[in-house]
Amino acid sequence: MGTPSKVGTDFQTLHEIVLAAKLNLNQGDWDYIVGGTETETTLRRNRRALDSVAFRPRVLRDVSQIDASQTFLGRKLRLPLMLAPVGSLEAFTPEGGTAAGKAAGEFGIAQTLSSVCQPGLEQLAQDVPDTLRAYQLYVRGDAAWIDDVVKQAIDNGYGAFCLTVDTDKYSRRERDIAKRNERAALRRFAPGREWQERLSWDYVKHFKDTFDLPLMLKGIATAEDAALACEHGVDYVYVSNHGGRQLDHGRGGLDVLPEVVKAVNGRARVIFDGGIVRGTDIVKAMALGAHMVAMGRMECIGLAAAGAAGLVRVLELLEHEVQIALGLLGVTSWETLDASYLHPAEPVTDPHMLSAFPLLTLDEGYV
Repeated sequence: MGTPSKVGTDFQTLHEIVLAAKLNLNQGDWDYIVGGTETETTLRRNRRALDSVAFRPRVLRDVSQIDASQTFLGRKLRLPLMLAPVGSLEAFTPEGGTAAGKAAGEFGIAQTLSSVCQPGLEQLAQDVPDTLRAYQLYVRGDAAWIDDVVKQAIDNGYGAFCLTVDTDKYSRRERDIAKRNERAALRRFAPGREWQERLSWDYVKHFKDTFDLPLMLKGIATAEDAALACEHGVDYVYVSNHGGRQLDHGRGGLDVLPEVVKAVNGRARVIFDGGIVRGTDIVKAMALGAHMVAMGRMECIGLAAAGAAGLVRVLELLEHEVQIALGLLGVTSWETLDASYLHPAEPVTDPHMLSAFPLLTLDEGYV
C-alpha cells in the first residue's frame, strides 16, 4: 500500500476523524451532519436497528484469503460501498463533490453526485473522469426537463441515474430552524419543488421505455413499493429513509431491508442506506441481502476532517473493520455470507447519530 500518509498516521481510529470534523466545522454545518427531522426518531431508529443485530460467528475455517470486493455497474469495487448523494458537500471541503469523487476513485468505490451539490454534473465528470459515478436528481421540471438531465448524465459518462422519491414534501429540520440556519442547499432545493410532488410511476415507466441507463429509486421503505419498482423494471431498489431527515417516526433502515429483499426476489439489485458508520454495519446489511451499501454522514465527516485524504482514510478504516468482521465470522466472501450469521440482540447504548463511537461522549459536546 506504500508509505502511510500523514492523514493515515494522524488518524488511527474513526472516532478521531469524527472529532477532527467537529473541530473544523461551525455549529450549523455540524448540525447538518448529525441532525434529522423534528424529533429525530427515525434517525435514532436507524442506529437502533443496526445495534439490534448481533453476530453468530463460525470458527475453524480458513480465512487467510478474504475477498471483500463487489461488482457494481460493470466495475469491480474494493468494497460494496457507494458514497451517497449528499447536498452541499462544499460546506465540508472547498472542492465539494470533486473531493468525494477523488476519494472514491483513489480508494476504488462508487460515487453518487447530488443535484444540489457543487460542482455539478458536467464539471464533476471532467474532474474525476475515471471514478465510477451515478447522478441523483431532485425533480424541478416536467418529463422533458428530466429527460434533458438524463441525456446530460449519459453524455458525461455517468453509470446510473438516481431519482429520489421520498422528498415530495420538505421536512422540518428543527436543529436548523431553531438556530435560524437556512442552508444554501435548501435555497437551491426550493424553486420548482412542486414538480417533485407530481413525480409518479408514470415517469419511471417513461424512463425505462426511453433510456438504456440503469435506474435507481432512492427512498424505498416498503415491500409494496419495492415490488412496484420491480414491475416497472427498476434496476436498483435503494432502501433509504433519507438518514432520518424526511419522515419522522419512520422505521429503522435495517428493519426495512429484509422485507424489501424478499419482495424484490432477485428481480433487481438492492442498495441499502441507513446509518452506516462502521464496518460491522456494512457486514450486517450485506448479510440481510443488500448488494451495495451507501454511506452519507461518514462521507461528510471524512471530508470535513481532511478533505479527500480524510475520506480515503475513513474508507481504509472501514475496510479494515470489514475484513476483521468477515474473518472472525468465518466468512471469506459476500457470496458465503447470509442471515444465518445474525441473531436478534438488545442494544447496549442509547442510539444517536454518533453512538457507534463510544469514545465520544455527550458531556464533551461532540454530539
